[in-house]
Amino acid sequence: MNRIALVVGVSGITGSNLAEELIKQGWTTYGLARNPNVSLEGLQPVAADLLRPESLSAALADVAPTHVFFTSWMRMETEAENIRVNAAMVRNLLDSLAPKQSVQHVALVTGLKHYLGPFEAYAKEGFLPETPLREEQPRLDIENFYYAQEDEVYAAAERGGFTWSIHRPHTVIGKAVGNQMNLGTTLAVYASICKETNRPFRFPGSEAQWNGLSDVTDVRVLAKHLMWAATTEAAQNEAFNVVNGEYFRWKWLWKRLASWFGVEPVGFDGTIHLLEDEMAQDDTLWRGIAERHSLVEPDLSRLASPWHTDLDLGRPIEVMTDMSKSRKLGFLVYQNTEESFFDLFTQLRKDRLIP
Repeated sequence: MNRIALVVGVSGITGSNLAEELIKQGWTTYGLARNPNVSLEGLQPVAADLLRPESLSAALADVAPTHVFFTSWMRMETEAENIRVNAAMVRNLLDSLAPKQSVQHVALVTGLKHYLGPFEAYAKEGFLPETPLREEQPRLDIENFYYAQEDEVYAAAERGGFTWSIHRPHTVIGKAVGNQMNLGTTLAVYASICKETNRPFRFPGSEAQWNGLSDVTDVRVLAKHLMWAATTEAAQNEAFNVVNGEYFRWKWLWKRLASWFGVEPVGFDGTIHLLEDEMAQDDTLWRGIAERHSLVEPDLSRLASPWHTDLDLGRPIEVMTDMSKSRKLGFLVYQNTEESFFDLFTQLRKDRLIP
C-alpha cells in the first residue's frame, strides 16, 4: 500500500524530524507549514495558513494523504485564545481534507499539559497530578487547548470514518530552529554563553525538579512512536504517553551537561533563578559569539526558548510518565537520555548553531 503522509507543522522540532523518518522509511511525505522546510531531501513542501480555510483548500488541492500527523500549535495570550485558535487549526485542516475521503489515520501530538494544566495554571496547587502520569487519568476540570484539539479529532474521525492516535510526549529533545519550545537547544545555547563569558552554568529550576525524578522524549523516539501507532491496528483510537523509557534526576544530569561544554555546574541553591531573566540581555552577546565563531544563526530568539525551560524546570513536583500502555502493545523503542542531549549538542555544533 502506498502510504502518503501529511506532516502538519513540518518546520517544528517534531514535524521536521518525523518527516525525515517517514522519508527514510519510503513514505510519500508532504510537509505543511506557513514556511515549510524546503531543505529536507524528498519532502514535498506545502505552504499554507491553518487559520485560513481558503489557503488550505488551495494548497492541498492535489494532496490526498492516507495519514495525517498534526504537530503544530500556536501560543496565544490566554488559554481561551489558545483554545479558539488551536482548535480551529485542527478543524480547518481536517475539514479541508474531508471531501477527498483519503484519510485513514490522524495522529495528534499534544503533551503533558494534558495532566499538568495549561500555561496559566501549569503544575500549580490544585492541579498537581499523581505521578507517574498514566493515560487513564481523567481530564482536569479546567480549560485546556489540548482537550479542544482532541475533541476536534474525535469529531472528525466519527464523521470521516478514520482512526486516530493521541501522543503525549514530555519535553522533546531534538534539533529545530525557530521552535517555540526547545529545552535541549536552549540549554546548549545557555552553556555556550556561560563558556564564552565564564559565567557559572546555574540550574534555573525548583528544588522538586532538581532532586526529583524526571524523564524526556527524544524526538527520534517520538517519530518512531507516531509511525508505529499509525500503522499498528492495536494502537488505533488510543492515547499514549511517549518518553525515552528511563528516569533521571536533574542533579545527576546537570553535571554531565556542564562537563560536555566544559563549564562550571551550579545546582539548586534554595532559590529559583529564571533562565528568562538570566538570558534577557544576551541577544547582542550572542550575535557577537555567532560572528566570532561563524555560526549560521545569530538571532538568539530562534534558538532559545527560556520561558518554556523555566516552566519545565520550575515545576513544584517531580514529573515522569508511565509507558506501560505502549510497551504492552509492542512499542519497545528505548533511548538513553544522556545520549539524547549529547547527540543533540554534537549535531548543533556540526551544523554551526553553537560554537
